[in-house]
Amino acid sequence: MRPIFCSDTGMGHHHGHDHSHSHGDGHSHGSGNETRTLWAACLTGGFMIAEVLGGIWTGSLALLADAAHMLADTGALALAFFAFRLSRRPADAKRTFGYDRFQIVAAFANGVMLFMLALWIVVEAIERAGSAREIAGGPMAVIAALGLLVNIVAFAILHGGDRDNLNMRGALAHVAGDILGSVAALVAAGVIIFTGWTPIDPLLSVLIAVLIGRTAIDLVVRSGRILLESAPDGVDPAHIGTDLADHTEGVVRVHHVHMWSITPGRSMATLHAVLTADACEIETVTALRRRLVDHHGIAHVTVEVERE
Repeated sequence: MRPIFCSDTGMGHHHGHDHSHSHGDGHSHGSGNETRTLWAACLTGGFMIAEVLGGIWTGSLALLADAAHMLADTGALALAFFAFRLSRRPADAKRTFGYDRFQIVAAFANGVMLFMLALWIVVEAIERAGSAREIAGGPMAVIAALGLLVNIVAFAILHGGDRDNLNMRGALAHVAGDILGSVAALVAAGVIIFTGWTPIDPLLSVLIAVLIGRTAIDLVVRSGRILLESAPDGVDPAHIGTDLADHTEGVVRVHHVHMWSITPGRSMATLHAVLTADACEIETVTALRRRLVDHHGIAHVTVEVERE
């Protein structure tokens, strides 16, 4: 006989939700991330116009590539800002998980934009490598140096935010790419000033494009896994099922384990727990939830109870 204080629902199910879990991406650091992203967008957008004019004036692909990157950055940072604003809206009847996931969509879009930009730079560099062009090294160096300063300030602003947030990581990746682009343009200007060797300009543009492309692929893969409802990074559902059965009294086995993330740091799980005939359902489900929180960092779980 089970104690009378135990639930007597038998083959029913128990939904165990621990509402103390953090909605970290977009709530705990949300307003700070939002402000930082807006400032960075204003900085990059403002200087991008100057860099476009400078690239046309000097004839430098490195400057134009960096300006194109800054244009994409301005759009990406504006998108990130909008995502932070939207994610603060509460859940409603149709969107029961709220709007947090929009940040991941924004991160995915940022990654795709970065990758397309890298391809454009490579194609343009190949075309320019076949034809010698006059490049004004002095003005190019001045504009590249100012661009580097602006990008470093923008990066410092963003770096103080929540770096576990994929949306912030996407914004940081864009600005880091801008810093590399400005450095490349500065180096190319120096080589042109001192040696007159203009092919360095498209050559360094390709190097930056490769670095941008690597960042873009990483961002697309990480955000894509969340959008495809993959198990959170470092989590093996089969191992967790075994771990719960081995360390929770009254549990025979755990199966049908499904795990996913709304955002990084906001993981969810559903599972079926087969209990022994005399196990207390309430106590056992509570123990399962505690194990998931303490040892696996998963605070929002739905448990379906079955009897042996």
